[in-house]
Amino acid sequence: MEAGDRVRVEKGKAVYEGVLMPSPTGSLVVKLDSGYNVGVRPGEARVTLLSKGRPPSSAPPPARPDPNHPAEDVHSRGRASSPAAPREGLPQVSILSTGGTIASRVDYRTGAVTSQFTAEELRQSIPELEEVARVRAEQVYSILSENMTPQHWVELAQRVAREIEGGARGVVVAHGTDTMAYTASALSLLLETPAPVVLVGSQRSSDRPSSDAALNALGAVRVALADLGEVVAVMHDGMSDEVCAIHRGTRVRKMHTSRRDAFHTIGGEPLGWVEPRSGRIELSPGRRPRGGDLKMRGPLEPRVGLVKFVPGAHPDLLESYRGMRGLVVEGTGLGHVSSSWIAPLAELSRGGMVVVMVSQCLEGRVCDRVYDTGRDLLKAGVVEGEDMLPETAVVKLMWSLGRAKSPEEARALFRQNIAGEYTETSRA
Repeated sequence: MEAGDRVRVEKGKAVYEGVLMPSPTGSLVVKLDSGYNVGVRPGEARVTLLSKGRPPSSAPPPARPDPNHPAEDVHSRGRASSPAAPREGLPQVSILSTGGTIASRVDYRTGAVTSQFTAEELRQSIPELEEVARVRAEQVYSILSENMTPQHWVELAQRVAREIEGGARGVVVAHGTDTMAYTASALSLLLETPAPVVLVGSQRSSDRPSSDAALNALGAVRVALADLGEVVAVMHDGMSDEVCAIHRGTRVRKMHTSRRDAFHTIGGEPLGWVEPRSGRIELSPGRRPRGGDLKMRGPLEPRVGLVKFVPGAHPDLLESYRGMRGLVVEGTGLGHVSSSWIAPLAELSRGGMVVVMVSQCLEGRVCDRVYDTGRDLLKAGVVEGEDMLPETAVVKLMWSLGRAKSPEEARALFRQNIAGEYTETSRA
């Protein structure tokens, strides 16, 4: 028997049927029809071959060039595809794929979930999209989200801007969930957009029956046509397959490793909700409506670090960040660190580094005026990060330093609320 064969595994009273997967451990691993895997030790179960199979091909379908939209992929890594039989009168939505689970499936050579779907495959796998919009799909990257960099964010923002300038009513960015919050913050700061820019991903790959890929993608395309003029993330809301939440790009965070409703708006409520199948959308009056001019607000300075203070952490830890232009510190409570950290942080600040304090609590804002430690940090030149999320603060500091000509100007830019990255008041 080989990987890809369909087998029956009997162990005691338990009977499993599925596809045999490769296993480097020597155990038998079978992918069940539910999408989950089961493993048993050889010799402890009876295995019967039901049918021979072969690993599914991972080769993408050939690209179909669109004469109206030639491929302009960054670094020549993507393929553009035109909509199939577009319906008359429907608005255009562009889908830019960067990879991640929403564009992934099982690789039967290794048994791992890998990024193999092209943007064209993603569009074709959800035929309901053609009832909603004329979809133009393009693969910009094919990487897992942990491989995204600030340079990718800038290139992606430029690519989104070209789609909007080219007539797209909205743009959907298919992205891995693990670092989606960073990319959402980056696009929010880099783009002043008159149209929705919607990040979407999935927690479970599309080969699994429990996948959230199709529902999330359909919801994202519907939101891309809504009365929005900002960057948002659209992901499952709750445990049902009915509703997706619309999260502001600078206030969203992944809060669970594997649940489909892993994404939450921190410090407030989502900007709205969408029922992907019915098309019903409910939007908050606090969102930025569609309209205005498209503007690029770059560049980014990548030399920014993030350090989490823990009790007993030696201040020598800060030496590893010397040479960076900015540092975000995740402090305790209202924004505190050990008193032994204050002098080194002051030295870094005097040397031209912009140091920002955020809280590990996530909910609530930094206030360094309550306790002596906080007052000392302010004297040391540390900038309060209000109630910004740590990942948002990192990107905001990159953005501030990229635009500023001096540390003082960067500190002033950081304090401005550009894309809703902090709230004016924190809820109790």
